[in-house]
Amino acid sequence: MAMDDDLRARRLAVLEEHFRSEIDHDWDACLATFRDVPRYEIVATGQVHEGADAVVAYHRAQRTAFPDQRHEHVRMHVADDDTVISEFDLLGTNTGGFLGLPPTGKAFRVAVIAVFAFDGVRHARRTSAGLPDEPGSDDLEAPV
Repeated sequence: MAMDDDLRARRLAVLEEHFRSEIDHDWDACLATFRDVPRYEIVATGQVHEGADAVVAYHRAQRTAFPDQRHEHVRMHVADDDTVISEFDLLGTNTGGFLGLPPTGKAFRVAVIAVFAFDGVRHARRTSAGLPDEPGSDDLEAPV
């Protein structure tokens, strides 16, 4: 059964706000895009951040390591169920420690997919894949 156009538009608006809030470091707005308990699953590192405090701590640590972190070329794929898949390029410069590693000072661009599981209009979980193990390492694409 195809998704109702209104629900599709409302979910995409929630994700637009979600992405904007991450860029603006507006963690209250980011948390408001989740239904109930926010949850981030980061496949590349095996990390799971569940609950408001854990999600905000994750974001603050990311922005300490990559203060200019941002998304480009965001593309949304809306399934007929409760899933929206987002493809985007994640960019930033590693100027702070990350996962116990010292900053590299290098800029990076990494292709990422994020799977958003929805419960109604708000999303219940975000699972992301594509974050490098070591920012600025040779595994990344050419510097920006």
